[in-house]
Amino acid sequence: MNTNVGNLGIRCNCFHKGELPEFKRQVLEVMRQPLEDRTITISRAKFSVEYPASFMLVTSMNPCPCGYYNHPTKECVCAPGMVPKYLNKISGPLLDRIDIHLEVVPVPFKKLSDQAATEPSTAIRERVIKAREIQSQRFTKSEGVFCNAQMSSKMIRQYVDLDEASSSLLKNAMEKLGLSARAYDRILKVSRTIADLEGNERVESHHLSEAIQYRSLDRENWGG
Repeated sequence: MNTNVGNLGIRCNCFHKGELPEFKRQVLEVMRQPLEDRTITISRAKFSVEYPASFMLVTSMNPCPCGYYNHPTKECVCAPGMVPKYLNKISGPLLDRIDIHLEVVPVPFKKLSDQAATEPSTAIRERVIKAREIQSQRFTKSEGVFCNAQMSSKMIRQYVDLDEASSSLLKNAMEKLGLSARAYDRILKVSRTIADLEGNERVESHHLSEAIQYRSLDRENWGG
């Protein structure tokens, strides 16, 4: 976790090993405020202090205690009810505040040994730099906002103008996948970023579709 603390000149690099559900729930829940507001409030009897806390949270977890739930070739050996119990260690409100949930499946040997050319990381880096420049220009007049992740609900409506087909797609996803209202905003922010990476001024349906796919743990039937 990399943290820049405002104008104090403090940079903190924190790395913690372990699966997300293995942390105490109370520890995880205190991250909800800084993830949402990008600030930390410390309250005492006579005063309270607020510190800036804009950071990127990157975490991982197994799909179940044995690690084989949804595995393409191996069978999960967890007892009935263990998968939901394991996943419930992470609350819905916390998951709502994580922009991307990406399910990683085992890579077969054929793909590992594949010699086909792939996009070099230098090209990806250039694309990311250009996308950040687009966002920097977009929010020039917005104090304290530097990237899509920091957009308010009002700003999302301003910079993500969906056409009828895209609106219908998002509506169907919300209803069929049981997504929350907060997930709605997260999807729009991520789709705006995907469009920026492609250099598109408008968010199109395929950007939206990709963003929806990144909300796997938000689905009511996942792990159930």
